[in-house]
Amino acid sequence: MNHNDTVEPMDAAGDKRASTDATESDRERGESETVDSRAANTDADSANTDAESGDDQDAAAAAADPVATVSEDALEKAQRERNELYDRLLRKTAEFDNYRKRIERDRREQSEWAAADILRDLVSVLDDFERALKADAPPEAAPYRAGVELIHRHLSDLIRKRGVKPIEALGTDFDPNIHQAIAYEAAPGAREGEITAEFARGYKLGDRLLRPAVVKVAKAS
Repeated sequence: MNHNDTVEPMDAAGDKRASTDATESDRERGESETVDSRAANTDADSANTDAESGDDQDAAAAAADPVATVSEDALEKAQRERNELYDRLLRKTAEFDNYRKRIERDRREQSEWAAADILRDLVSVLDDFERALKADAPPEAAPYRAGVELIHRHLSDLIRKRGVKPIEALGTDFDPNIHQAIAYEAAPGAREGEITAEFARGYKLGDRLLRPAVVKVAKAS
């Protein structure tokens, strides 16, 4: 048997063993890849489980704290609306307070001026009593004079309680808002515009003029 005849069977056997080794290697590699794939899937499942657990924890925290679910823009909007409503409340409160004061003032003024005509008549009666007291009377009229003085005093107290105040005129400067001049004469020692005589006393009802004082005014000589 020559050399070539013995080599061919040996090569065939070697190829067979090589093929077997390659198959086993492929199978081992496939098994390894399968194990690695299963491990990767296991890691992915674990990561997904952790993510889901984290989401559940965040949701639970948000449910436990409702404020956390409100955005900053919504919170700012709510605060702005609250401030606007508070400012509106303050303005309405101030407006109502002013309205209440105005109504009270108007009611008081209406009440005063409703009685103005009667009070004006009463001061005219008071003028008559004052003129009567200035008149000379005989001694035997002293009891009558005392009675007139009593009535005059009571009437003066009555109109004063109703808010009527006399206007002081003598020695003051003429004011056309509260004085009515019926004479304008030179008066030695008096300054220009000074009131030198009062013919009828003036009165105010509160801060308003009820009747002007009837006076004589000095002019420069």
